[in-house]
Amino acid sequence: MSTGSNKAILVLEDGRTFLGRGIGADSDAAGELVFNTSMAGYLEILTDPSYVGQMVVMTYPQIGNYGIHPEQMESERSGAEAFIVRELSAPQGHWRATGSLEELMRACGTPGIHGIDTRALTLHIRQAGPLRAVLSRTELDPKPLLERARSLLRTDGRDLVSGVTCPEPHDFGAPPGAGRPLLGVYDFGVKRAILQQLAECFALRVYPSNVPAKEVLADGPAAVFLSNGPGDPAALSTPITNIKSLLGRVPIIGICLGHQLAALAIGARTYKMKFGHHGGNHPVQDLSTGLVRIGVHNHSFAVDEKSLPPGTQVSHRSLNDETLEGLVCEDPPLWTVQYHPEASPGPHDGHDLFPAMKDWLLNRIG
Repeated sequence: MSTGSNKAILVLEDGRTFLGRGIGADSDAAGELVFNTSMAGYLEILTDPSYVGQMVVMTYPQIGNYGIHPEQMESERSGAEAFIVRELSAPQGHWRATGSLEELMRACGTPGIHGIDTRALTLHIRQAGPLRAVLSRTELDPKPLLERARSLLRTDGRDLVSGVTCPEPHDFGAPPGAGRPLLGVYDFGVKRAILQQLAECFALRVYPSNVPAKEVLADGPAAVFLSNGPGDPAALSTPITNIKSLLGRVPIIGICLGHQLAALAIGARTYKMKFGHHGGNHPVQDLSTGLVRIGVHNHSFAVDEKSLPPGTQVSHRSLNDETLEGLVCEDPPLWTVQYHPEASPGPHDGHDLFPAMKDWLLNRIG
């Protein structure tokens, strides 16, 4: 367990405060609070670009006890603005560990707080919704921090993708051939584990989020993939325009933010959820088979099912709150899911979706 003595304070926009000890980088942070219900995978959560603009509250009480394994990082930086835990544990000699979670947080410039009642904080978020908050290790007076929290921009209406997308096109994994069709990947904040899973089925060429559709089509992809990423999909006008230009030209598959952007491109609407889905224990039903998978989620926005255009079918549904979890359309060919089937670090119920997507695409490209 960390023995740090530096005090830290978390101040929510409604005036609720939590006093604890600072961990990670010796700096302040601000953003919207979300809670994650995973029992493991703190490294993958911390480095997921989809958490840009958000401070993550872990509901599991002990975090950090198996250290860090760099090959499991989802990106080279921290996605979360801050990490909030009940108890930060020191790694207990795990054979794969190369360091501690707190060391990584310092290296990534990510501050955090521990020693607070994360159960009370989670229950508060469930009642109040996505509250803005400020975490400070330099100012312990709640009054100025409250004013700062109330002045923060929300994630609604903001383009958070431009800060996490790749700077230029690049290839990932093996080249085309040997049954590997070329898949163009729009990087809206893609997780490394998703690329690794896709690379088992496809040759990948990854593009920045705002690359024009005509440049992607010029490379001759068999299909286009729309990745996960942070923020409000409705704020991403250029990606939506590009997807509209791709519809009917190539089959499209998408995950999470990519699912939401595809829905907007075909004329549906999205909305912000009360507290979102974040964690590795969400049941999702495949409506074509009745099969229920325990899925990994990380999204604060969802597709409004009532706004779907004719010819678009719901393929998956959340069994927690009945929200839409997947779409399929034959004209134009489109298949998307809201959850993260790569499920790093687990559960791995969704892994079969990637080869299923490959078969679906091959059936449509001959």
